Amino acid sequence: QVQLVESGGGLVQAGGSLRLSCAASGTRFRINVMGWYRQAPGKERELVAGFTSDGSTNYADSVKGRFTISRDNGKNTVYLQMNSQKPEDTAVYYCNCNLVIGGTYWGKGTLVTVSS
Repeated sequence: QVQLVESGGGLVQAGGSLRLSCAASGTRFRINVMGWYRQAPGKERELVAGFTSDGSTNYADSVKGRFTISRDNGKNTVYLQMNSQKPEDTAVYYCNCNLVIGGTYWGKGTLVTVSS
């Protein structure tokens, strides 16, 4: 069973920065897609940033230029550096991955609160 453990959430003032981490464990199969989603109160879950199966990255328009996704393949870990944060970035952030053999997995989420 794949486990995704997120860390790094918390409270930050507008304009500040946070770094989220997500470590995957419990599988010997390659992870070919991994990324971050978020869900704000009363809204649907949305993609924030992610690595596609060919290794490229994509970002939500709302975070381009402010957030950066990176990864350490040796550790099966993905990071999300969030700079110049805005109150509208407040949400629960979820890590997600897909295995090359199939199957989608989610972390339990980490809360990010940006105060104005």
